[in-house]
Amino acid sequence: MDDASTPPPLEQALHSARALVLADLAARDVADSAVVSLVEDAVTHRRWWVEQWPEGTPYVAGLVAQDVQDALLERYGRWPLCPVCDAGDPHALDVEPELGPDPHWVCGQAGVVVAPVGGLG
Repeated sequence: MDDASTPPPLEQALHSARALVLADLAARDVADSAVVSLVEDAVTHRRWWVEQWPEGTPYVAGLVAQDVQDALLERYGRWPLCPVCDAGDPHALDVEPELGPDPHWVCGQAGVVVAPVGGLG
C-alpha cells in the first residue's frame, strides 16, 4: 500500500528531471529566472508526453535535458559547452541515449562521457 505522501511515479520522474537539469544549469551559472522558466516549460510538455506514454517515464530526465538544451540554443546559444575539448570551435555536449534511461552528457567529438545528467557540477 502506497504512503499518501509519496507522489506517483510520473510526478517523481518529473520532479527528478527538473532537479537534475536545474543542478546542471546552476553548475554552469546559467540558472536565471528566464532559464528556469524554460525548464518549467519542458517539464510541462513532458508531463503531457508521459501521460500519453507511461512506459516512457524512465526517459523523462534525458528528454527534459534535451528540451532545455534546444530552447537555450534558440534563445542564448549552445549549452552546456564541452569541458573536454581544448582545440577547435566550442561545442555543446549531447545527451545520450537520446531516448533511454540513465542519460549522460557526452562529447560527441571526443566520444567521452562527461557526466550523468544532473552531475555537471
